[in-house]
Amino acid sequence: MKILLLGEYSRLHNSLKAGLLAHNCEVTLLGDGDGFKNFPSDISIQPVLFNNSFLKYLKLSVFKITGWDLTKLERGIRFWLQLHKLKNYDVVQLINETPVKTYPSWERFLLKKVFKQNTKIVLLSCGADFANINYAVNHKDELSLLTPYFKNPEIKSHFSFALTYLKRSHKKTHDFIYKNIDAVIASDYDYVAPLTGFQKYKGLIPNPIIINNTPRQINSLDGQIRILLGINRWNYYAKGIPFFEEALILLKEKYASKIEIIKSENLPYKNYVSILEKAHIILDQVYSKDQGYNALESMAMGKVVFTGAHSDFLIHFNLKEDEVCIDAKPDAPYLVEKLSYLIDNPEKIKEIGNNAQKFVKKEHHYMEVAKKYLALYNSI
Repeated sequence: MKILLLGEYSRLHNSLKAGLLAHNCEVTLLGDGDGFKNFPSDISIQPVLFNNSFLKYLKLSVFKITGWDLTKLERGIRFWLQLHKLKNYDVVQLINETPVKTYPSWERFLLKKVFKQNTKIVLLSCGADFANINYAVNHKDELSLLTPYFKNPEIKSHFSFALTYLKRSHKKTHDFIYKNIDAVIASDYDYVAPLTGFQKYKGLIPNPIIINNTPRQINSLDGQIRILLGINRWNYYAKGIPFFEEALILLKEKYASKIEIIKSENLPYKNYVSILEKAHIILDQVYSKDQGYNALESMAMGKVVFTGAHSDFLIHFNLKEDEVCIDAKPDAPYLVEKLSYLIDNPEKIKEIGNNAQKFVKKEHHYMEVAKKYLALYNSI
């Protein structure tokens, strides 16, 4: 089967590609590297023209005067130049509703070209899109990436990217895509409720994680317990980073000699992994029902991850509370309590880490997940 993967988000398509290749598929991945994470692509549309200081200044000046983002235009042009290569695939899969990440009218124009010259079209709900942002706005009592904004409207500017999906221009893109796709898939439990009821919704397929046959050894607990907080300024509030930072201040006062706190910020993926490998505990996010990519890859390494583990997720996978990860909540004292228990009982770090590895291998192994995608492709 010949498959085209459009766009990248937190390494999902790179991992799926590895699984599909192992099942003898021909796979091409087109993407922009997912920003500073710099993930690889077979065909790159990564904007590079404005990297030097003068052109970067020009880009900022144009944006300030006109509101036009020249990097969005560059992505669109780079995609357009590759259109002749993007034809005659059995399946084209979009990472989300904006795989090109250009302006909405340009996005629709480019995707229309792709749809016309290929066969089956599949959409992932992965990251922000109209369906889940609209659902969040209409279900403010449920946990979502917009929860901190609902509680504190003064930080609205930090959610401008997510809220753009509610604009009329993007709603047109959403409607256009849903009219042309053959299937839409939820990539984790946070996207299930927003998609339920859509005619073309085909269910949840878990995120694929590349797992070696030999499990990684869990780091020794003989010395200090190392706690890692990775900070992405683009989603600082959406991930609940302020709660983690507050908890770490309190924890440092309580366990100064027993712990080492590691912070990383906006690192390329390869650099981040080298730091991740040294840690015992990972602080991921507080406003999710399920684990995203950072959490799952950390769990595959045997780390204890503070992340989404909502009751819906536990029921779906038949798990107990704190069995494979810690359900992080937007409450610093709660986080301190959970972290303190692990520091005082280090054997639990090893136990939860072992459980996490087994869970990811069972439910997220990239080879098995690829089979589920192939079954879907063959069914539509």
